[in-house]
Amino acid sequence: MKFVIQRVTHASVTVEGKVIGKIGNGFLVLIGVAETDTKEIADKMIRKLIQLRIFEDENGKSNLALKDVDGELLLVSQFTLYADCKKGNRPSYVKAGNPVMANEMYEYIIDQCRKEISNVQTGSFGADMKVDLLNDGPFTILFDSDEMF
Repeated sequence: MKFVIQRVTHASVTVEGKVIGKIGNGFLVLIGVAETDTKEIADKMIRKLIQLRIFEDENGKSNLALKDVDGELLLVSQFTLYADCKKGNRPSYVKAGNPVMANEMYEYIIDQCRKEISNVQTGSFGADMKVDLLNDGPFTILFDSDEMF
């Protein structure tokens, strides 16, 4: 599983000209699911995400977590995080989870995050989405379960 986490001052997702998810201060998280991912892996990733301390405290240090700043989440599925570009110029996505399983895992992640964070917005699984954001920092972190656990 991969999470690309961007600290944002605002972010939104638009599908077919309509904004379907919008947040203020918080994290935009692009989520890639592999065929081998499990709920146990998702739980570890979510726990790490929620506890990630990258918001500034009163001393200007990155020391505060999402809950500490009443931050919001925008969760967007993105199978292209599993693009394999080793051969040729056209990416292969064979390492990405099949759509049914990946959508179930995406929905699980959303449900678990909603238990912890008051405002969780989402994209639309499998849709052509336009993502707009203002990265604050810029601050972008990659979680890759293969490297973390």
